Amino acid sequence: MGDGRFPDALLGTWVLGWTLIGTYFLFAMKVASQWEKVVVLRLGKFIGLKGPGLFWVMPIIDTAVMWIDHRVAVTSFSAEKTLTKDTVPVDVDAVLFWVVWDAEKAALEVTDYNSAISWAAQTALREIIGQMTLADILVGRGKMDADLQKIIDERTTPWGVTVQSVEIRDVIIPPDLENAMSRQAQAERERQSRVILGESELQIAASFAEASKAYINNPTALHLRAMNMLFEGLKEKGALVIVPSSAVDSMNLGGMSGMVSLAQNNLPKEK
Repeated sequence: MGDGRFPDALLGTWVLGWTLIGTYFLFAMKVASQWEKVVVLRLGKFIGLKGPGLFWVMPIIDTAVMWIDHRVAVTSFSAEKTLTKDTVPVDVDAVLFWVVWDAEKAALEVTDYNSAISWAAQTALREIIGQMTLADILVGRGKMDADLQKIIDERTTPWGVTVQSVEIRDVIIPPDLENAMSRQAQAERERQSRVILGESELQIAASFAEASKAYINNPTALHLRAMNMLFEGLKEKGALVIVPSSAVDSMNLGGMSGMVSLAQNNLPKEK
């Protein structure tokens, strides 16, 4: 002991011991974020969820196999060249909002819940498109969103995942069909405008019919109205009034037009 071997061995043991203790704490101490849950296995068996915050595991024996994010996640998915119920190929883009509510199921019941959710959403979208016509897809996006949410949620619930909402972003149809639909919409607008014009003509004809009843037994009023019409038509210089021959006889427009012209000629001329 006089040669100093014992103190050196003791010092080496002391250093080795603290090194092992430090290494143990280094591998045993884990920290999970506020939105995370950690799945811990002991010798391959599930023992529980840890976090958020600081937690401890037994190195070598315990394994933190998966860190589950409990925040709302967004997954975009699409269905390309999918046939509708009326055999129209369409491309549909959608967005899925989902959240993990049971970290244990998400880790133990499915290999990769992110990929599984994406594939489940795509197959559900294709299934919904095949059950709807193109017109229903274009005008019924709200119902389509609700149906998709229900189907996807039923498939992902066993994995500890719930679907909050599904939103259809875009529906793309073939260009030829889009042009045909545009022409059809234009033709429909023209038809509606003609229908409105015809209804207006009917209303005007009905008004004229009511007015004619007032003139049947009152020829004086009819002549006064004719004189007013001629005056309004001839008061502008160079005006040309075209009168049907039947109106000339029935309303005596020939004589009245002469009277109106004579009256206009006798008006004082502007300086």
